[in-house]
Parts: sequence; C-alpha cells; structure tokens
Amino acid sequence: MSRFNRFTPGGPPAKLTQTSGKGIEFVDYKDVEALRRSMTPNGKIYGRKRLATNARQQRMVAQAIKRARYMGLLPFTSATL
Repeated sequence: MSRFNRFTPGGPPAKLTQTSGKGIEFVDYKDVEALRRSMTPNGKIYGRKRLATNARQQRMVAQAIKRARYMGLLPFTSATL
C-alpha cells in the first residue's frame, strides 16, 4: 500500500508555490498548467487537503486562479456556448 492518501494516487502533489530571489513565496498566475491541475474539470478550486497547502498558500493559489481567469488565461466554467 502506498504511503500517500487516496487524493494523490500518483505520488506527492505538485508544488504550486515558487520562491523569488529574495526568498518571497508566490504563486505565478501565468503558470496555467499548474493552476489547471488545482481545479476540478468544472472549474472549482480544490480544497487545502487535496492540494496539500497551508492556509496562506491556499489563499495565494485562489488569488492566482482568479487573476488568470480575469486575464482570460483560464475559463470561469467548463461550459462551452
């Protein structure tokens, strides 16, 4: 049996946060593929347990997804008209 839980079948979750040269942690809103993996197929943001992030990182992920949606890099929903 794997030591990982049922939410991460392939291994440890991908790291969403990056560190700048000055040591500041951030989530890049332009990294669309990483942000897309942190959303459901319907466009909802996964919770903290699923993403294995702490509260501060989860707020940064949510803000980055919202910025990417506003910029048109990510869709708001999966519905196509």
